[in-house]
Amino acid sequence: MRTTKIEWTERTWNPVTGCTKQSPGCAHCYAETMARRLHAMGLKKYGNGFEPTLHPESLDEPLAWKKGSSIFVCSMSDLFHPDVPFEFIDKVMATIEATPQHRYQLLTKRAERMAEYFSTREVPVNAWLGVTVECRQVLSRIDALRSIEDATVRFLSCEPLLEDLGDFDLTGIQWMIVGGESGPNARPMHEQWVLNLRQLAKRHRVSFFFKQWGTWGRDGVKRSKHANGKKLEGKVVQQMPR
Repeated sequence: MRTTKIEWTERTWNPVTGCTKQSPGCAHCYAETMARRLHAMGLKKYGNGFEPTLHPESLDEPLAWKKGSSIFVCSMSDLFHPDVPFEFIDKVMATIEATPQHRYQLLTKRAERMAEYFSTREVPVNAWLGVTVECRQVLSRIDALRSIEDATVRFLSCEPLLEDLGDFDLTGIQWMIVGGESGPNARPMHEQWVLNLRQLAKRHRVSFFFKQWGTWGRDGVKRSKHANGKKLEGKVVQQMPR
């Protein structure tokens, strides 16, 4: 059962909330805006606002979800933030291993710390590992991700896509998600940047998932993200890795 509007997953699970800015893609963080709103509403889980906070009481949540689902881990945080001890990440992995019916999508901007963690631990078979690559200055994250040899699926989230990423190596990558930024301060994404990534993915036989245009349409006009839609050259292109 889908419980989130994020199109490339079905559920979210947040044993950690809160984060700190890491790279240009963080400038208008949707999770920070949402966390501050939930804090203002008095939700106990967001009592610390967007400060990195561990939630051990949430570790067992997926055990109650019997039907197999795709689960985005820490949609409101970064599991590999330096304020999250490896011992706590171990507990997250224990839950992942205890629920083989699910597919867990772990996305981080701290690629080096994720690689450090898995250098001494095996990746659960049902865990997909991804890194955010929104601009050229963070392309090195891909090498860190690729260094984790036993990952079942490695993926890139090029969202919000802030510039043309150029030609780069996709060896060992199975999935690429691309999307534009949303919100009042969104930065525009150009169609050619997206088409270049789709061609790169096709050349490397990487599944390509175009999520949305965001606040700026393919025509360069600013409007609601729903009005701009998610079609690329007139078609919805949302491939999933095998």
